[in-house]
Amino acid sequence: MTTGQEVTCRRPLHKRPLWCLVGLGAAGAALAGGRLVYSGDLVDGWVLGGLLAALVGLVCLYAVAVKVTADAHGLNARSLLRRRRSMSWQDIADLRVYVQYGRHGEEYLRVEVVLRDGRTRRLPLPVSGSHNDRAAFDEELEAFRALHRRHGAPESEHLAVISKRTAGRGPTVPLSLCLLLLAGAGLAAWFVPVTGATEEAWTSAVPCTAATPAAERGECLTTEPATIARTEVGEGKQRSSLYFADDRPLDRLTVSREGARGFRPGDHVELTLWRGQVRVVARGDHVWREHFPSAGSVAVIAAACALAAGYPGARVLMLRRGRRLPDDEVLPSALPFAGAIAITALWLLPLCYLHPMGVPVSPAPLTWAAAGSLATLGLLVWAWRATRVRTPPEAAAAATQEPYDKDVFLAARFLEATDYNPNGFGTHIVFGGGPPAVTPHPGPGRFAAKRIPARQLTAKGVRRLRGSDSDALPRSWNIAELDDAGRPVHLAAAPADLTRILRALGL
Repeated sequence: MTTGQEVTCRRPLHKRPLWCLVGLGAAGAALAGGRLVYSGDLVDGWVLGGLLAALVGLVCLYAVAVKVTADAHGLNARSLLRRRRSMSWQDIADLRVYVQYGRHGEEYLRVEVVLRDGRTRRLPLPVSGSHNDRAAFDEELEAFRALHRRHGAPESEHLAVISKRTAGRGPTVPLSLCLLLLAGAGLAAWFVPVTGATEEAWTSAVPCTAATPAAERGECLTTEPATIARTEVGEGKQRSSLYFADDRPLDRLTVSREGARGFRPGDHVELTLWRGQVRVVARGDHVWREHFPSAGSVAVIAAACALAAGYPGARVLMLRRGRRLPDDEVLPSALPFAGAIAITALWLLPLCYLHPMGVPVSPAPLTWAAAGSLATLGLLVWAWRATRVRTPPEAAAAATQEPYDKDVFLAARFLEATDYNPNGFGTHIVFGGGPPAVTPHPGPGRFAAKRIPARQLTAKGVRRLRGSDSDALPRSWNIAELDDAGRPVHLAAAPADLTRILRALGL
């Protein structure tokens, strides 16, 4: 509900079904408590059902209890689990939009409050999770901003949008993922020598003899006869097992699916034991052997985890490099670092598989490792230069200025629908052989071209991409803010191309 002096946000609009679920949850809690006292069994079906209903009722109670209000004094937020929180307009520096992402890529828009001391507070309401409630979200946010302009002192008139592409995003998620992958790489690397020693001991094990001491019999091979009682072939991810008659020497052995299919009930088999466990089951024409992971495969896992940690690490690096940018400016993509990581994997993973204990001193592996390291170093330097943050003046200074005697097509687009860009159909701008025009193709020819009225356009400035701009625009593009006879329009293109287009338009 919105008035001239007060804005109230409640969620959701239809509360009667939720209050019914709250009542059902209370009844479920009472049922679970009474049944637990009566039976004393926590895993009773009635107890579990009552607890589930109580949990659903608690969630619904939180949904109907949350409330955010704004008046001439400031913002007030109230929820079920938190006490009432009030923020005066004088203490609020700005209001902005914060985009949260779901597990499957869903976008949830929330309002974030930036305080004068630099801290941020995220409001529980309003929230937009789809296009259906976006209009109501925009209306309530604009009402908040109107009250802030009237009774406070906003630091900016621009509405900032903080998304996963912008500089104001916190590094918590990529940093945590990077550290988790590095921990996995370290754990796998610690198992490499252990796995290598186990594999070497198994391959070099010999049958036990009468002279073998009892303390060393676990390191040699012993054989025992056994009879298959029944087999169990698992489906999908289920395990397959062999059962032995009289539970001798054990009742059940987990084997592969192919290994279980080769045996039948009543088969007389020979078991090979090593280190107290059955490692081989043989029946003449069919043999199952336990698989021992090689040191090379574990080394590959360690290297793959370390390389995978490079991409979230690159994202943290990009956030660090963009710390001086406004919070809503879009950062360059970390994909160049991902390309360097992928090329590194092409030479590092085979090297780790073939030489898991370290690169030997022979010429071929040393040359392989040295050449790969130099290639990776060169790719990282290229990625560092490709992802540097360039301001529009730097891009304009780097653009070349030369006369054109034939048509030149450059990828660019006006973000608003105009007479020369109806329904936003334009993808390129052509100039040189004729007046500048918008085209839906990269040429050749000016088919379906719409002439740009350059005389009525005025340049107001050039800026980098912001979080409020379309995600379909490449991160490296800049946006020129133009005035079309009193109507603001925006032209997006690569920095150097945008400078050439503005020169062709006489701006």
